[in-house]
Amino acid sequence: MVEITDEYLAKSETSIGIDDTFVMLAAWRRTPVTMDVPERLARTLSDAAVSITITSVTDIVSFCIGKFSPFPAIQIFCLYSGFAVCFIFVWHLTFFSACMAIAGYAEHNNRHSITCVKVKPVSMSDKESWLYRVFCTGGVNPKDPGNPRDNPDNAIMVWCRDSLGWALNQWYVKIMVLLVFAGYLAGALYGTTTIQEGLQRRKLSRADSYSIEFYDRDDFYFREFPYRIQVIIAGELDYWDVDVQNQIENLTKTFENSSFISSPLYTESWVRSFVNYVNRNQEELNVTIDTRETFLQTLNDLWLFKPNPFSLDVKFNDDGTKIVASRFMIQAVNISDGNMEKDMVRELRKIAHDSPLNVSVFHPYFVFFDQFELVRPTSIQSMVVGGATMMLISFLFIPNVLCSLWVAFSIVSIELGVVGYMALWDVNLDTISMVNLIMCIGFSVDFTAHICYAYMSSGATRPAERVRESLYALGLPIIQGAVSTVLGVSALILAGSYIFMVFFKMIFLVIVFGALHGMILLPVLLSLFGPGACCGGGRSSRKARRPSTAALDECSKSSAQQLHHGGYNNNGGAGRGPYCIPHPSLLQPDFGEADRRYRGGKPYAANPRPDKDMGLGTSEESSESSSSRSQRRRLREAAEDEAQRRKYLDGWRKATGHSMPMTAARPAGYGPPAANNDTAATGYGQPRHSDGYYNGGRPAGYHRDERPYRNDGRYH
Repeated sequence: MVEITDEYLAKSETSIGIDDTFVMLAAWRRTPVTMDVPERLARTLSDAAVSITITSVTDIVSFCIGKFSPFPAIQIFCLYSGFAVCFIFVWHLTFFSACMAIAGYAEHNNRHSITCVKVKPVSMSDKESWLYRVFCTGGVNPKDPGNPRDNPDNAIMVWCRDSLGWALNQWYVKIMVLLVFAGYLAGALYGTTTIQEGLQRRKLSRADSYSIEFYDRDDFYFREFPYRIQVIIAGELDYWDVDVQNQIENLTKTFENSSFISSPLYTESWVRSFVNYVNRNQEELNVTIDTRETFLQTLNDLWLFKPNPFSLDVKFNDDGTKIVASRFMIQAVNISDGNMEKDMVRELRKIAHDSPLNVSVFHPYFVFFDQFELVRPTSIQSMVVGGATMMLISFLFIPNVLCSLWVAFSIVSIELGVVGYMALWDVNLDTISMVNLIMCIGFSVDFTAHICYAYMSSGATRPAERVRESLYALGLPIIQGAVSTVLGVSALILAGSYIFMVFFKMIFLVIVFGALHGMILLPVLLSLFGPGACCGGGRSSRKARRPSTAALDECSKSSAQQLHHGGYNNNGGAGRGPYCIPHPSLLQPDFGEADRRYRGGKPYAANPRPDKDMGLGTSEESSESSSSRSQRRRLREAAEDEAQRRKYLDGWRKATGHSMPMTAARPAGYGPPAANNDTAATGYGQPRHSDGYYNGGRPAGYHRDERPYRNDGRYH
């Protein structure tokens, strides 16, 4: 068992560890290269530490549940695995993070990852040979760190967001996914009805072992009468008493009446044979067995001599004056599988328990049948307790009831699929598969927890955008983790052992089902029934937050009345009604030709906001290396914003009947109107300079922290 545990854990725990490695690398990839290494590592850990903590805690808890199994071998395995997962978790947060920091310094200085020499970025190596461009380029151009050639998007991440995410948001794809999931559940439920319990002896041998042929022939020729079962009667009894003899005879007949026991022809009972022998030959032998002395003397002289097979069925005390134990044999019949073996043992023990005598039944294989008796309840108990515990852990790290319920639903679905389809893949429910079911509890929550956490971390308001952002953030780590885990346990096939084959089959099932649930089913369920699914707006969150035209007209009319009647002042005294603040788009002036030259002739972006990728672990800087499709989408949205702003502005002008000077359009709190025309032209109490700049020489569009806006609304 120790050798099997060592060989299996060497592969399975490596697969678990590399899954966390991919999550941390994905978080590191989303940080900008130009950022300082300490800040970059801090962002990486803040993004990835929660995900790997969820997976590590769930794995450790699942192994702790297995520690309470009644089987010592499973207890040892779960204890060993739990410490291994704990070590991997600490290793990632300490040693691996330090290695990432060292690699980050090399990346920051454009040094080769192996030779550590300075290399040129891709954008500066056009004149170099193709060998240099393939093996010796890296880093970014310090003069243009944000150029797309040095910061290409990962193709798989873009595919997960733009292709898979787009497809999963289509109504017909959602219907198809739900129908396929219904078929998956139907197949799993059918598989659970066909599952077999028990561990066949031939499966414990290597595929090339001659013992398999022995077990096959034994099952073929001797399965009709497979087990010779001993019935032991312990304790001192008055065997010469007729009532005791009748009790033993009734017990023997009760066993023989069982459907699992053959006819009396195959029963070997020394009491029955001895009493019948004396009764048949009493006249010739001239003996009696009515007293203890005559019974024991006749038994020793006529029946228990050494060549007689019954000589081993009676146990005397040290001086040979009392019988302290005895036995008789019964024959099992037509036991074809593990379920019948388990039922046979249960029924025989019930008969022994109901007897007034101190009776027990025994066969060398009963120790295996006892395991079969405990496997099903132990497996069900472990899965129920594990599912409830995983739900609690997911709620602690993902504080949303709906997401926690969907995580728990995914765990139940994955476990049901593993149990059902392992039966269809010729895997019985035994102690070996039970170990894997305990492990599957932890594995099943890994991918689903990643997606749920990314979905809840998204800043988008529409479920469709949340789905795309979560797939963009964690689609690649899930694919990498699933493929690496399957490849890691694939080496177990080469061992040629049934135990390792069961490990591979069940880990393969749980990884495939877990990845499909996390990448396909769970995004669909979250978009339909998850947080925010019932409050989706129009095409984008920005459009949903815009005021209606009617509300704008009413606000504009109220503002115009206040302006005509002198109602706008800092003291709020002379007005006829409360001041209505115009839409912010109306407060964006055209600062003249100089400002248009500074902005390259492009319109002013009203209410600029960072186009922030709010997926798990994303940041404003990480969005700078977006794809060309994302750039076109942002430009299109900016154009729509400008057109809508102009529409609102035209509506306000029509409502007031004239153009409002910017001095009157100031919100409250900017002080009284300026006294000179230059200042009044700005509308903010700041003088306009001859170069067209305002606010102390700063060009229009500057933020208060001296950083100008980019065209997409972000800061330089």
